[in-house]
Amino acid sequence: MTKETRKKITKWFWILITIPVLFVLFMILLVWMFADIPSFKELENPENNLATQIIAQDGETMATFHIENRTYVTYEEISPNLVHAAVATEDARFYKHSGIDFKGLARVLFKTILLRRSNQGGGSTITQQLAKTLYPRMEIGRKVPGIYHMKMVWIKLKEWITAVKLERDYTKDEIMTMYLNSIFFGSNAYGVRSAAETFFGKHPSDLTVEESAMLVGMVNKPTRYNPALNPDKALVRRNFVIGQMEKAGYIDKAQRDSIREIPITLNYEIQDHNAGRAPYFRDMIRRVMTAKKPRRSDYKVREDYTADSLAWANDELYGWLEKNTKTDGTPYDLDRDGLRIYTTINYKMQKYAEEAVAERIKELQADFMKDLKYKTNAPFSNDIDQATRDRLMNQARRWSDRWRLLKKDGLSDSQIQKTFSVPVKMRIFAYNSKGYIDTTMTPDDSIKYYKSMLRTAFVAMEPGTGHVKAYVGGPNYRYFKYDNVRQGKRQVGSTIKPFLYTLAMQEGMTPCDKVVDLPQTFEIPGGTTWTPRSTDSEKWIGKTVTLKWGLTNSSNNISAYLMKQFGPEAMADMMRRMGIQSHIDEVPALCVGPADISLWEMVAAYNTFPSRGVFVSPLFVTRIEDSQGNVISEFANRKREAIGENTAYLMVNLMEGVVQGGTASRLRYRYNLMGEIAGKTGTTNDNSDGWFIGYTPTLVAGVWTGAEDRQIHFQSGTLGQGANMSLPTWGIFMKKVLADGTLGITANDKFIAPAGVVDGLGCTGSDDEVSEQQSQIEDYYFE
Repeated sequence: MTKETRKKITKWFWILITIPVLFVLFMILLVWMFADIPSFKELENPENNLATQIIAQDGETMATFHIENRTYVTYEEISPNLVHAAVATEDARFYKHSGIDFKGLARVLFKTILLRRSNQGGGSTITQQLAKTLYPRMEIGRKVPGIYHMKMVWIKLKEWITAVKLERDYTKDEIMTMYLNSIFFGSNAYGVRSAAETFFGKHPSDLTVEESAMLVGMVNKPTRYNPALNPDKALVRRNFVIGQMEKAGYIDKAQRDSIREIPITLNYEIQDHNAGRAPYFRDMIRRVMTAKKPRRSDYKVREDYTADSLAWANDELYGWLEKNTKTDGTPYDLDRDGLRIYTTINYKMQKYAEEAVAERIKELQADFMKDLKYKTNAPFSNDIDQATRDRLMNQARRWSDRWRLLKKDGLSDSQIQKTFSVPVKMRIFAYNSKGYIDTTMTPDDSIKYYKSMLRTAFVAMEPGTGHVKAYVGGPNYRYFKYDNVRQGKRQVGSTIKPFLYTLAMQEGMTPCDKVVDLPQTFEIPGGTTWTPRSTDSEKWIGKTVTLKWGLTNSSNNISAYLMKQFGPEAMADMMRRMGIQSHIDEVPALCVGPADISLWEMVAAYNTFPSRGVFVSPLFVTRIEDSQGNVISEFANRKREAIGENTAYLMVNLMEGVVQGGTASRLRYRYNLMGEIAGKTGTTNDNSDGWFIGYTPTLVAGVWTGAEDRQIHFQSGTLGQGANMSLPTWGIFMKKVLADGTLGITANDKFIAPAGVVDGLGCTGSDDEVSEQQSQIEDYYFE
C-alpha cells in the first residue's frame, strides 16, 4: 500500500468517524436550544397521576383513590436490598457515570448490535430510564418511513439531555428514589410502594433480598415476569437478578445459592378500587367530598334535603371538592393530585370489624340458604304475592348493567326482557376460598341469587369525641357496592325504644318505677283503634314490673304504656335532639320502631349515652394535606347537650340490664364478654331487619343485618331476630378489641355516675326480681 493511499484511507476514516459525532453534537445542541426540555421543577415533580391516600389514625394507608395506583416513598423508606438489586441488574456503573454510560453504549453497539448477543442488556442507565418516563413513545408516524425513527432520535436526545440535567441537580439517592417511584410493575402497581403492597402485602422498607430481586426482575417486562401470572419464568428471572447481585458484590456466593432455593411466596392482591382496607369507608369519603350543593328538586323526602343542606352549610368536608380549589384556581382531583386524607379510623379496629363481619355473615348465610329450601318462591317469603315478586324482579332488571347496555344498543324492552331468560356464563360471588364461582345461569336466576345474599353493616365510634373507629358497609365491596351504613335506611324495630325511655327518664321517672304489664290500645284518627302486639309471655300479663324489666325484655306493652304517657310528638322531638335526621311519623306506632333510619344515625344517637348526654356529630376526617404535606384543611365536629347527664346515666343503667339478663345476654354467656356493657337489640316485622347497638364506656358500635328486599327474610324468629343476626358480629368484634390490649379499651372501664345519682338504681330488671316483687304484693293484699 502506497503512502498516498494510506493518507486517503486515514482521511476518510476520520471523516466517517467525525461527521456522525459532529452531527450528534449538533443535534444535541439543537435539542438543548429549541426542544421542550422539562424544568428542574418538572423533573422533581413529574406529572404523574398520584394516588390520594386515605390514612388511618396510626399513619397506615388503608386505601387510595387513583387512576394510576402510585404513592411516593422516600429513600429512607426503601429497602437497601431493592436498591442493590436495581443497580446490579439495571445499571452496574450507576454510582460512576454522570447520566450516560458511554462504556455501556459501546457494549451495546459491539456486542448486541454487531455480534447479535441479546443477553448483553440495554445501554440505558437508571437515570436515562427515569428521563424516559417524561417522554412517552409515540405511535404517530410509525407507518410512515423514516418519520417514526426521526422522532425517536429526537426523543432519545432529549432523554440524554434530561439525564445529564438530573445528574447535575440531584444526588444519586434522589435519582434512585424518583426511579423506583416511577416504575410500572404490572397488576395496576405504579411505583415500588404499590408493587410491594400488591405482590407481598408489605411496605417497601421490609422487602427481603429475594422479594427485591423479584420486583426488579419485572421492570422491563412486567407481564412476562409477573409471578402471579408466570411463576416459572418469574423464578428464572428472579434468580438471574440474585446472580447479578452476587457479581456486584452485594451478596456472597453462599447467600446467592441459598436465596435461590427459596420459593416464590406471594401475598398477591391487585390494589384496584375493590381492594384495600375499608373500601366502603373510602367510597363514603368520595361521596361526601364530591357532594354538590343540595337542590330541593333532587330529593323526594324533605328531611333528607334539610340534612344535606345543613351539612353543606356547616360541614366543611361535605362538598369539599366543590368548595376548595388549588392556588392556581383549578379544582382538586381525588384520583390524580396525591392528596393525603387523615382519618379517625383505627387500623386495627377496622381490621377486626371486617373480620367479624366476614366471619358472622358467612355463618348466617349458610343458615339462610337452608331456610330458603322451605320457600315456594325462593328467595321471597311464602306470604309475598305474585304482583310484588314481579315488581321487585322488574325493578332489579331495569337497574342492572345488562338492561342499561342493551337499551343503549337500541333493543326494545320486550327484547331485553327475553335475554334475562337465556343462560349465560358468568362469575358470581360465593363464600369459598376464591370468593367467587364461575357458572352458567340465566340473568334472572342471578338476580334471585344475589337477592338471597344477606347484607350487613357495622360502624363504631368513640364516646366524647365522635371519632369513627371502624366502618364496614356490606359483606363484600367487590360484589356489593351499596353502603348499608349511611346510604341504607331500614326499620329500626326495638332499637327505637331507648329514645322513649330516655324521654321518661328526662321527665323524672327512674329505671325502678313500677307499672302493670298490660296491652295498650290507642285511638287513631278516623275512629279506629290500634293495639301493639304483645311480645310478653302470658304469665307476665297483669303483673307489676319495673321499667328496667320492660326494656330488658323489650316489652311492647311497657313501651306502649310510656307512649301513652308522653305522646309521639315528644318522642319524635327527643329523637331529633339526639341526632336523628330522617323522617319520623309522629304516630303511636313509633314506640315499636317502624321508622326507617340509617345505622350511621342510630349509632351516633346512641353515642349520646356514654358521652354523658352530649350529642357529638360523627367525625371521620381530621385534615387534608397536598402531595407535599402542606395542610389544606382541618376539621372538627360539633357538640351540643341533648339530654341531661343524669338522664344519660339512668339510660346506661337501663340498657345494662338488656346485656346482663335480657335480649342481649348472649354477649355474656356465649362470647364471655366481661365488664360494663349496655345495648339494645332490635327486630322488625317478619324478621326483615336485625339490629344490635351496644356500648362500653370507651366505644359504641352498631350492626344491622338483612336482605336487599324486606320481602326476603328468615321465617323463624329465632334465626331472624337481632340477637342472632347482628349481635354476634358485635360480640366477635369486641372480643378481638379487648384481646388486643393496645387499643386503650379494657373490661375494667367504668361508666362514671354523676354526683347524687343513686335513687332508682336498685333494681336489676330480671324475671326473678319481678316474681319476688309480685309475691310480696300478693302477700300484702291477701295475707
